[in-house]
Amino acid sequence: MHLFFSVGEPSGDQHTAHLIHEIRNRRPDARFSAFGGPEMQDAGCHLEVRLTDYAVMGIFNVLPLIFKFIQLIKQVGLYLEAERPDAVILVDFPGFNWWVAKKAKSLGIPVFYYLPPQLWAWAPWRIRRVRKNIDYVLSGLKFEKEWYESRGVKVDYIGHPFFDEVASKPLDQNMLDELAQSGEKIVGILPGSRTSEVTRNFPMMLQIIRQLAQQFPDATFPVACYKEAHLELCRNFTEQQQATELPILFYLKKTSEIIESAQCCLMVSGSVSLELLARKTPAVVIYRSHWGMFLMAHLLITCKYMSLPNLIAGRELMPEFPSVGSPDKDIAKINTIMSDWLDTPLSLERARNKLTSLYNETAIPDASAQAAESILSHIQAEPRQKVAA
Repeated sequence: MHLFFSVGEPSGDQHTAHLIHEIRNRRPDARFSAFGGPEMQDAGCHLEVRLTDYAVMGIFNVLPLIFKFIQLIKQVGLYLEAERPDAVILVDFPGFNWWVAKKAKSLGIPVFYYLPPQLWAWAPWRIRRVRKNIDYVLSGLKFEKEWYESRGVKVDYIGHPFFDEVASKPLDQNMLDELAQSGEKIVGILPGSRTSEVTRNFPMMLQIIRQLAQQFPDATFPVACYKEAHLELCRNFTEQQQATELPILFYLKKTSEIIESAQCCLMVSGSVSLELLARKTPAVVIYRSHWGMFLMAHLLITCKYMSLPNLIAGRELMPEFPSVGSPDKDIAKINTIMSDWLDTPLSLERARNKLTSLYNETAIPDASAQAAESILSHIQAEPRQKVAA
């Protein structure tokens, strides 16, 4: 059995690596290939293209790569024609994966969308593409399953793998000890997993850090960097803003330890919000954008809140600040919220209790195993009709 994955996001790379392990446990004969990322490769998947290197958000960031994406779309089409895998499994990254789904469907290859894009939040009209080109959606969110089902899409609710990954991931105890000794108060800084996110958001984060450091001299601010290049970028911004004297600590690939140790976090909007939910760590969410992207989002997005915990809860558990233009007003509001958390243990505990309550309501175990069972059962139950080249 040959399964092909198309995965363009770092978080999807992590989830798919766990899924590959679960499928292999059930089908040791399975072969895996992908346009994907390094964690999938470590899990034994053959990478045709390292697609996660092209993870960007927003039309203005995609445009410079448009010819590269056209080339990749042609490349994946030729690969599917030549290899004819038994199934294609897509993970997020909709701008690219719609094309992969269309090609696979034209070849008679079953198409699964694992942890699909949040169409209910920003593009509900694209449900037509799902009905036309996706055979099965594997949803990590209960309300999302209901949304897809009501629109005639075959969907299995398998739970979100982030919760299992958090529960099973061993933490670096030396790192936890180091952070515990770094200061009385720890404010985790999570500037995002994409270079464009770090570039847009970290300068604003530095301004917030500067204000909080003045109010709380016993606080430290560990920065969770996804790549070595991001670490260097954050250091360069720190030097440019003459902020090297601030109690900022830079770490590479220690996001979990920072979230676990922090009293609260300042984060860029993204899937890491689920780990904050799983570890019950309160956070303020920011996302800097330019006016074009900001106005487009306001025209297209139908949901008020952006982070997944807020969407799941239907209310603002994590205060959110989409920011454009001068950030001064947003910085002042964020400073007020985080100062209250750091200064008033009861306020911090209330925020933590809300996250704990939501986690207890929504986390279901063994999501990766459930996804593997779902994929294999559908493939076995409905053998595909091979389409001639």
